[in-house]
Amino acid sequence: MRIELHCHSTCSDGTLAADVVAARAEAAGAVVFALTDHDTCAGSSVRVAGARNVRGVELTCDEGGRTFHVLAYDRGGDWAILETKLDAVREARRNRLRVMAAKLVPRGVTIDIEPLIAEAGRRSVGRPDLARAMVAAGHATSLKDAFSRHLFDGGPVDVPHHALPLVDALAAGRAAGAAMSLAHPHLYGDRGASLLRKHRGDGLTGVEAFYAGYETTERNRWLALAQALDLVCTGGSDWHGEVDRGPTIELADDRAERILAWLDAA
Repeated sequence: MRIELHCHSTCSDGTLAADVVAARAEAAGAVVFALTDHDTCAGSSVRVAGARNVRGVELTCDEGGRTFHVLAYDRGGDWAILETKLDAVREARRNRLRVMAAKLVPRGVTIDIEPLIAEAGRRSVGRPDLARAMVAAGHATSLKDAFSRHLFDGGPVDVPHHALPLVDALAAGRAAGAAMSLAHPHLYGDRGASLLRKHRGDGLTGVEAFYAGYETTERNRWLALAQALDLVCTGGSDWHGEVDRGPTIELADDRAERILAWLDAA
């Protein structure tokens, strides 16, 4: 089966609109599909014809001062509980952009940030939005230029992310009846493995063992941990647009069926 349980649109940091992402997944033959933008479900109404469509989101979480991402999927519970948490995260993202815009002024870059924030509505805003505004205003020649001169990690304009404490995110997810999986665990290495062991009982019952960029040895590491901890192995391409591999990944039928059963569990 071809599935897609991790992809992004312009509702967060993807480069294509949500309906275009769904159309690409449909063309690729996805039979299970979830758009998982960062901290927003603004694009969740899109559908892949003939597929199992699941509302999803990628939560930005903090544990011990380190950022981790958790994929949450709607299983028909009270999703509004999770949305309430996301409202607070999106407001923090908007305030982060306001501070960054203010820090740009002494550098000779003035961006009227409020119309940008108003236009965004429920979608999640971030540095790419600011970079696009800088290009449009003639302060940068490209997004790469905006980031390399002004918006880079740890630079003079950078402002730390506001992330939900992981325990709060997991509690909200449990209350909403969501299925939750650790996204791209290879980015966290041993910390990711420790996190899964620590929070298996808190609702973190999945791990993204199937990922577009994995080599066999990386995939096998997470498959082995999933077996040891009785975790469901989820999968997706983490597609952000044309430059990425995807959308969709291919799974053996038995693997995909276990994911479907997990998504159906009460």
